[in-house]
Amino acid sequence: MTNTTIILITLGILLAGNIIALVYSWLVLYTDVFKNLRLQDKKYKPGIFFQRLPLILLNLTILAGLTAVSLYFFADKIFDTSLPVWWLIPVQVIFIFIIDDAWFYFAHRLMHENKFLLRKIHSIHHQAITPFPLEYIYVHPLEWMIGSVGSFLGLIALLMIMPVNIYAFWVYGLIRNLHEVEIHSDLRSPISKYIPLLNPTENHDLHHSKVKGNYASMFTIWDRVFGTELKKD
Repeated sequence: MTNTTIILITLGILLAGNIIALVYSWLVLYTDVFKNLRLQDKKYKPGIFFQRLPLILLNLTILAGLTAVSLYFFADKIFDTSLPVWWLIPVQVIFIFIIDDAWFYFAHRLMHENKFLLRKIHSIHHQAITPFPLEYIYVHPLEWMIGSVGSFLGLIALLMIMPVNIYAFWVYGLIRNLHEVEIHSDLRSPISKYIPLLNPTENHDLHHSKVKGNYASMFTIWDRVFGTELKKD
């Protein structure tokens, strides 16, 4: 498998995840399909989607460009492209997520506790008090870049133990993208209660409404251990 093939498939997965986010956002904002699942009673501002769209598109463009360039130079040095045994993909995906989410927790918490970072960078994302799915990437470009460091740390840590399988990387990327879309949907999670430690939309939605606590993205364990978990009133 060539680096070009890896780039095209990776960008295709990124595109697919954000097309889902686009359709999901349209349904949330402009239809009553999910009306009974809404977590907040607040109404969206008229035209909010098109107000947010320029920064969302800028971030997605930068993300796609940096992803393509990084894979062009390093994909063949990082990834094993052979078909793995069945258990390898979930093991590698969970390993990367643990490292990634630990990084995200502390980076996200710092952006709230450091007043300069909160005011100059993270406050942009918190304009979304009642978020819609695509607002997962309505952020200052530096914010998602800082958040993405966790993915690289997870890959590097895994690479120190075993080769990183490309299929595990793709599964991880798709799940990470779709989970971010879900927790910014302002809709009750239909499946999170069945998966231990998975962070539900309810937790992150509460974070947006109160602008504090529930700093982790994927798992609830970090907020529980470090005393930053919020409970709905």
